[in-house]
Amino acid sequence: MADIVAALTGAVVRYPDRPPIGPLNLSIAAGEIVAVVGASGAGKSTTLRVLAGLERPSEGQAVTAPPGRTAFVFQSPTLMPWADAQTNVALPLELAGTPKDEARAQAAVALASVGLGERLTARPRQLSGGMAMRASLARALVTQPDLLLLDEPFAALDSVTRRHLIEDLHKLWAGRSPRPAIVFVTHDVEEAVYLAGRTVVLDAVSGQVAVARPTPGEAPRPAGWRADPTYRETVEALAAALAHAMPDRVA
Repeated sequence: MADIVAALTGAVVRYPDRPPIGPLNLSIAAGEIVAVVGASGAGKSTTLRVLAGLERPSEGQAVTAPPGRTAFVFQSPTLMPWADAQTNVALPLELAGTPKDEARAQAAVALASVGLGERLTARPRQLSGGMAMRASLARALVTQPDLLLLDEPFAALDSVTRRHLIEDLHKLWAGRSPRPAIVFVTHDVEEAVYLAGRTVVLDAVSGQVAVARPTPGEAPRPAGWRADPTYRETVEALAAALAHAMPDRVA
């Protein structure tokens, strides 16, 4: 059985003026990719924050990766606008005590791995949306994390760029040893099924796990896999589960 990188057991998160989220029961194994889908407000981002250790549950338990072993990519790239790409990517290494020259050398390798090896000196304003997100991914992966958390990182991008980034993320994940565990939040069921080996649907009202469904097949996906009947069947089953978990569904 694979080692568990992070886990929530009976985790409940309470906020003022809204029903509690949970209890959540979710385990993330080393090297697996898990997608989390659900309606807006179902608790997807909260789940990531608790898995990251950025927020503690009001009740229950949260086991997180050791300090410094989790990386987080947000909906926007959150790059420092005054710094070039190499400086942005080197930052987490420098903050962890890596000498500056070594950190910058590792940052250059990380940027090359996401296709930005020729843009080391580019400022964020000189990068397209897709390039900026690639730089953000490089910054997250440069620390060799055990757990990579992604909160709808491709939501603002066009469909072609999103597809390319998902395929590149698979290749980056597959090329690492050991592979990091990835938890990926998205509203897009097709994106979830293509990317993840397991998709979790959160109930829109309670935030509890309503359905957890594996995706058959191996990642990275073979060419043309989106037309495979297995992929389509899994997408339709999860779309139905997501609709059932929505508050105002039609019977």
